[in-house]
Amino acid sequence: MPRKAAVPSGADSETVLARLHSLHPKGIDLSLDRLTVLLAKMGNPHERLPRIIHVAGTNGKGSTTAFMRAILEAAGLRVHVYSSPHLVRFHERIRIAGELIGEQELCDRLLAAEAANDGAPITFFEITSAAAFAAFADHQADITLLEVGLGGRFDTTNVIPTSAVSVITPVDLDHQEFLGNDLATIAHEKAGILRPHVPAIIGPQQPQAEAAIRAEVDRLGALALWHGQDWLSFNENGRLIFQYRNGLLDLPLP
Repeated sequence: MPRKAAVPSGADSETVLARLHSLHPKGIDLSLDRLTVLLAKMGNPHERLPRIIHVAGTNGKGSTTAFMRAILEAAGLRVHVYSSPHLVRFHERIRIAGELIGEQELCDRLLAAEAANDGAPITFFEITSAAAFAAFADHQADITLLEVGLGGRFDTTNVIPTSAVSVITPVDLDHQEFLGNDLATIAHEKAGILRPHVPAIIGPQQPQAEAAIRAEVDRLGALALWHGQDWLSFNENGRLIFQYRNGLLDLPLP
């Protein structure tokens, strides 16, 4: 029988996070089943998130997410952000409507997810993602930015039913023990975030990766906009030039 999760008073997030690591199964199958079960117990908060921009890739997905947050907030929008890893504290992974999650709320969300999980085997990323989704669902915002942590198809962020936009930054060899040993296989996994008839912004790709992503785009009917075909961005004389179909923006470098 799974053990009941203790809910201590006055707990701090570091203590709770350390305890959640202990639930991690020794062998992990790449699946969203455990997370789906937990989220159902928590009222499916992932189905109540503000409009989602979902970002996968190998190179530049963190900076892409950061730039999008800055642009959206400069436009006056409230933005939730889920990203990883963190630099100093776990709180950096969860930004609620522009602010890092507070210590008390983080602790409360983690404890609630732990109690709902009821001691069942679950990965650290799965249970902390469930806590983040619950926090996002209970706070108003205009946009949610979800940055993939591992791959795409079976990443915890991909439990969402759909997104407003998908983004795939340049793909390279990474996490080969989980995703595969060749570029095409890895790109196929990252393209798992694509959704039917949802716009997808595709960054510059190596030929093998591009072919794998194109196959998924075609299979799903995603509305892809390809670097080098539908849009370009480049540095020219110290300016950022962005070219999109018949338009062009001449911007200062970030």
